[in-house]
Amino acid sequence: MKYKKMLVLAAGAMAAACAFAGHVAPPPYPNFGLPRTEEMMFLVLQIGLIIFAAKLGGMLASLVRLPSILGELAAGIVIGPWALGGIGFGDGLFAEGLFHGAALRSIASSTGVAFDAASPALYGIATLASVILLFLSGLETNLKMFLKYSFVGSMVGVGGVLVSFLFGDLCAVYLLPRFFDSFAFLQGLPLAEAMTKEAPLYMGIMSTATSVGITARILSEKKKMDSEEGTTIMAGAVIDDVLGLIVLAIGNGIIAANARGGAAADGMNWGEIGVVALKAFGVWLGATAIGVFAARRISDFLKRTFRSPLVIATMAFGLSLILAGFFEFMGLAMIIGAYVMGLALSRTDLKHMIQETLSPVYTFLVPIFFCVMGMMVDVTQLCSTPVLVFGAIYTVLAIAAKVLGCMVPSMCCGFNALGGLRIGAGMVPRGEVALIIAGIGLSSKYLTQEIFGIGILMTLITTVAAPPALVALFKPKARGVRHPKANHSESREICFEMESSDVADYVTTKLVAEFRNEGFYTSLLSKEDNIWEIAMDDMELSVRRDEKSILIQCTPEEEAMVMTAWMEVASKVNDLARSISKPMRRDDFVRLLKDTATVKKPASTRNVLRYLQGFVMLPSFKAANKKEALETIVAAVAKECPNHVRDCAAATAAVLKREESSSTGLDFGIAVPHGRDPSVTGVAGAVAIVDNEGAGEKGTLYDYGTLDGRPVKVIVLLVANDQAQTPYLQLMASISRVLRVNDGYARLCECKTAEEMKKFFRDNK
Repeated sequence: MKYKKMLVLAAGAMAAACAFAGHVAPPPYPNFGLPRTEEMMFLVLQIGLIIFAAKLGGMLASLVRLPSILGELAAGIVIGPWALGGIGFGDGLFAEGLFHGAALRSIASSTGVAFDAASPALYGIATLASVILLFLSGLETNLKMFLKYSFVGSMVGVGGVLVSFLFGDLCAVYLLPRFFDSFAFLQGLPLAEAMTKEAPLYMGIMSTATSVGITARILSEKKKMDSEEGTTIMAGAVIDDVLGLIVLAIGNGIIAANARGGAAADGMNWGEIGVVALKAFGVWLGATAIGVFAARRISDFLKRTFRSPLVIATMAFGLSLILAGFFEFMGLAMIIGAYVMGLALSRTDLKHMIQETLSPVYTFLVPIFFCVMGMMVDVTQLCSTPVLVFGAIYTVLAIAAKVLGCMVPSMCCGFNALGGLRIGAGMVPRGEVALIIAGIGLSSKYLTQEIFGIGILMTLITTVAAPPALVALFKPKARGVRHPKANHSESREICFEMESSDVADYVTTKLVAEFRNEGFYTSLLSKEDNIWEIAMDDMELSVRRDEKSILIQCTPEEEAMVMTAWMEVASKVNDLARSISKPMRRDDFVRLLKDTATVKKPASTRNVLRYLQGFVMLPSFKAANKKEALETIVAAVAKECPNHVRDCAAATAAVLKREESSSTGLDFGIAVPHGRDPSVTGVAGAVAIVDNEGAGEKGTLYDYGTLDGRPVKVIVLLVANDQAQTPYLQLMASISRVLRVNDGYARLCECKTAEEMKKFFRDNK
């Protein structure tokens, strides 16, 4: 590098946070002459719209069982400057559209200069997102699996990367000049020189990446995560990611050598290119080795110096930014430095704390990154015939390259043709790394808008096409290896059904933590599908949460370990539940209720009593016991409010279940039974004045169990939906207070008709 090293090193960390991955300087952007405050106004509005669009697109993609990044990409294309974001409105600041699309097109057509689709400030935010994305990807890398399956995984990974790179690069060399006039110069170059030009290099590098999260979901659903094919795919994907980043580093080195005048009389100075490539590989390998060996010291330093988990995670991310800036200075991509730092810390006890702490930052920034990637796609050029035809050819070659490149090496390692096809299909999906590489190429002016759109198209198609192909290949029951081991046990799936998705999520977290504390290596394979990999020595488990179910894949030999861990977690959860549900001393509870009666009614609950106007009023209510009383009241509510209570049995079961955990009897003979169920719409209920002739003391239920030991005289029952927002707790609290203030309980009991009861609550709103 010809720059002054001290100056660049001092600015490296700041450059990593404010320049898009792969940039040496911010991209050119038209100067619209706006004051700084108005520029920031545009940025704030753009980010706000991007967040909503990205989340909506991701949600819609998830509904059809597609990765959310596809929806985020599509959302970016729709709102970008080349689509809706370029439509102007009004005569003021927004005449050129929120993303200045009209101005970008006008300047490009008049000057011939194409500008980036996003402003430098928006690029800065995308940079930060790409760094945290690769940092957390490095944290999630299973370094132990990388070493354990180094041979077969390396064979598969190397084969997939090598063939994919060659197919992508050669496709660009031979076909780009035939479809796009701007690449006609490639025809007059020797093959070796043409292959090292920017566009062919990046098209080769783009096709090398693999997205393991998509494949992990299919393998988990088909109960094949710990099969021979599943294990090989997981190991190959880890090696594939590492090799892909190495290829990116070498590719950037070759481009840098060419830019410095590396051409010789014969067209290429291979010595110069070789030195740069070795330097790039050496920097990556050296930084990785130092990081892995120094990881424990880094972890100890952070824990001793910064005791707060939030500060530790922030400082770890800061280290990844510094290393990203250093890699950029050395001529490599920022994302490689971020990945190396994550990989180094992946074997420390800080891994999960950093993941959990940075998860909100990831959730906020990463969708913005994918949406910005979509915004960079010019839909008018993407829909042109040359782009679609060339994109289809490039995509088919990308799929074939992964299948062949992974299938042949796997067959040399003991797999048959079916097993090789499964492995190849599992390595086909491209994902976030391919998008980042495409973004680097576009922002560095190595790729045109057309080629960037082709890369996006390839990523979308391979991601959508691979899952059904993998499912079809696993339908046959035949094994994928030529010589199955006699002692090999087919994996089984153990299913634990929980009461709700919240309970399942909590128990899954505790179960993974239990294995982690036992010394197992735990890795989150897919955040979207809640898939965890748990491994130690020869044991490899897969844990997946699906709504209310926790699904664990293991062999029969591993079932004892799984059940032991489950019993331990269940015991701890039960102890926690008992400690939480341990009732307050009755005297303390009665005192609190009395104190509540003297406190001024909160403003937030003064109007919730209006909901009682639609309740069923039951004067002179009769029931022999508590269970009969609750069943009768719910039946009355279901009869009078069929639009609210669609399933009487389900609503009754919800109320009785709540009553079993602890009695809802308060003081002054008041009971407030309640329950939540999906079959209920909104909130509904009833107020009953008990009048049991011949039950001992007139008008009482003795078996209810109130705080002050009095028999129940007034029952206020509520049922509500368990997911929708309703003033459920506020309503119960308001009713309880009204009945205990100014002899409300006694005045309500004097009511003889339903209308009198409604008037009582109207007067006490």
